[in-house]
Amino acid sequence: MLEKTTRINYLYDFYQSLLTEKQQSYMSLYYLDDYSLGEIADEYEVSRQAVYDNIKRTEAMLEEYEAKLLLFQKFQERNQWIANMKGLIEKESFSKEKLLDAITTLEKLD
Repeated sequence: MLEKTTRINYLYDFYQSLLTEKQQSYMSLYYLDDYSLGEIADEYEVSRQAVYDNIKRTEAMLEEYEAKLLLFQKFQERNQWIANMKGLIEKESFSKEKLLDAITTLEKLD
């Protein structure tokens, strides 16, 4: 569950500007502010089911955006390559070629 929450939070960070204000608000309250469905429903004077449906639809939209744009995937890959480069530098066992290869790979991610 924590892994899913973390993923949705990242996707929300990347794609929130593509959502409506209502979707942004529901997702922010639910995932960032840790409101329950009931609390959000009370806030907007709608049913818990309406809130649940909106959040699930929005989660699906975020996943669709990611499938098409791959911003989160590229972010993860970039972070992995940066960690690899730091590891090479810390070990002091890197060659110029390895470092240049890593930089080239990073450049290709964009």
